[in-house]
Amino acid sequence: MPKSFPSKSSKTNQVRINAGVWRSRLLKFPDVEGLRPTPERVRITVFNWLEQDLTGKTCLDLFAGTGAFGFEALSRNAKHVTMVENARAAYQSLTQNQSLLKAENCQILNQDAMQFLAHNTQKFDVIFCDPPYKKALLDKILPILNQHLTENGVVYAEAEYEIKSDENWEVIKQNKAGNVYFHLLKCA
Repeated sequence: MPKSFPSKSSKTNQVRINAGVWRSRLLKFPDVEGLRPTPERVRITVFNWLEQDLTGKTCLDLFAGTGAFGFEALSRNAKHVTMVENARAAYQSLTQNQSLLKAENCQILNQDAMQFLAHNTQKFDVIFCDPPYKKALLDKILPILNQHLTENGVVYAEAEYEIKSDENWEVIKQNKAGNVYFHLLKCA
């Protein structure tokens, strides 16, 4: 009897939470154009940079996509996480994963990131910013993110290019994995 292999369309997209109360939990997400989950080893590095435990921190997961950063932050005791995702299918997946995890300290918004930032007055300790590539969104968002940070807040920024320190941002840490550049920034 011939072996049957699952078709590519039946492949399940999933990411793993690496640590905390939901360690090893798998989160499913849909196929959405432009959605590219941050590789697991990159997320591990980022949370090492953030010193693992986010107890008492408020976080913003802008362009939340799979929600891997936001749910990981909650798993590591973040006080509250706001996730912003414009794609309807990804947003619905985020709300399903929120329900599955019983993530109560989480607000998920189906909204454009720029629109959210234009109306948001809350300050965050950590902002995860991984916008779709090749749309120059990071160039538009970085100049206004400092208005949304607490005094000692940091921004995780992922891009297809390297970010350099300038008059607005100091690059605290940076690395590259494949074609992905990832950075931890603080206000200069």
